[in-house]
Amino acid sequence: MGYFDGRQKYSRPQGMMWTESDTTYNALTVPATITDQSTVLILSDHNRSPIEVSKLRIETRDRMINGRMRSYHTADKMSISVSWEMLPSRAFAGDPSFNLSTGISENPSLAASPREFQHTVDGGAGGVDILDWYENHTGPFWVYLAYDKFNNFEAQADKYAYLDVYNEGVEMYIADFSYSIQKRGANNFDYYDISVTLEEV
Repeated sequence: MGYFDGRQKYSRPQGMMWTESDTTYNALTVPATITDQSTVLILSDHNRSPIEVSKLRIETRDRMINGRMRSYHTADKMSISVSWEMLPSRAFAGDPSFNLSTGISENPSLAASPREFQHTVDGGAGGVDILDWYENHTGPFWVYLAYDKFNNFEAQADKYAYLDVYNEGVEMYIADFSYSIQKRGANNFDYYDISVTLEEV
């Protein structure tokens, strides 16, 4: 959990994170440990559009002989659409060298000159990071969301106390992915426009 605490710049985590693991930490829906940074992608809120969530109710509806509708419900599945405009192609000017236990950067350049070294406002993934994840993950992975959904914590002592955590984890595929190079930078980074659609398995 220290990895996420160390990467969290504001009082709440970024709105979305992608990871290969499905574990829980202290009864919360967040990955417990990170052993390889390539298995997790903390997405940036830098110029991010709203996270649009839609639900597909899988069911069979039929009218009975008396005209009353009857439904046979199978499952509800989630679809997410999200995009970024003018997202820096890289989050950092170099390797931030995050410690896998604490999430704190061990690169002295980040501590000495954070404005020059960090390009996304919250240190979340840049455009190339998202593109790289898409190219290397053809199968499903876990999408963690941080937004107010306190009814996920009905079993906890105080369900209203979890606003500052990733509260929902959903196994999803990338259903659609597109990007464009909006503007080329000088010697530091380019700007990407990225659009992603995710569908629950």
